[in-house]
Amino acid sequence: MSTRLYAIVAAVVVVGFALVYSTFFTVDQIEQALVLQFGNPVGPPIVQPGLHVKLPYQDVVLYDRRILDFEPPQEEVIAADQKRLVVDTYARWQIVNPLQFYQTLGTEAVADARLGALISASLRRIIGTVALQDVVADKRAEIMQQVRDEVGVQAKPFGIDLVDVRIRRADLPEENSEAVYARMKSERQREAASYRGDGKRQATTIRADADRQRIQILADGQKQSQILRGQGDADAIKIYADAYDQDKNFFAFYRSLQAYKDALGGSNTTFVLSPQSDFFKYLEAGPQGLTGATRPGSSR
Repeated sequence: MSTRLYAIVAAVVVVGFALVYSTFFTVDQIEQALVLQFGNPVGPPIVQPGLHVKLPYQDVVLYDRRILDFEPPQEEVIAADQKRLVVDTYARWQIVNPLQFYQTLGTEAVADARLGALISASLRRIIGTVALQDVVADKRAEIMQQVRDEVGVQAKPFGIDLVDVRIRRADLPEENSEAVYARMKSERQREAASYRGDGKRQATTIRADADRQRIQILADGQKQSQILRGQGDADAIKIYADAYDQDKNFFAFYRSLQAYKDALGGSNTTFVLSPQSDFFKYLEAGPQGLTGATRPGSSR
């Protein structure tokens, strides 16, 4: 009898725990809940955190109250100037009406898929009306604002608030990028060749000008040297003439001595001259030759 009683008590305890487990549930601070009865929502959404009660045969669906991140896959779009772009975006959204969200989408995965389709369609439509330069620089913030407003209106019936949409990266497709890089490289090579050609032309001009200046400087130097040499020769001639005028006999004697020194200074010098030559005038005359006198009985 006691064994049977223990079994009954244990069964009652188990059933009690099961009833308690299926009746009470908790809602975290970052969550919001819906109570479902046979798949249909019962009552308003539960947004207050804490312990709550439901019927044992009812279910609870929990949704995140925080702002969620969503990264759509990269996609290729065409701008108004027919330039192709690979656009990488991300979005931030929040469930603001759990009942609408459950009735229209149900899960976050379905919500991400629907948001991705809406963002893709909006991006294609808006970017198709602007040029490439506007997308990558000039009107990027304005384009993102338009996409956010447009997709935000379309997401309202789902119980979703679209907080923000941003373009993380907008680049040319890989094949276009390679073509652009090749064109940029050829342009830089052409510019480099042009700069080198200009440099060579300038170098040739500078060298030609330097050679011309060199020739002119040398000619001016030679001209100046000739002028100075001529002035020196004229001064020398004048000095000689003045000295000659002071004492003509001494000057003739001095010049003769210089001639004797230059002519007879060599060890192998041989002269064949007549004894009556004027070259030996002062050798024959002796000291008296300075005054033009001759010794008695001497002959030239």
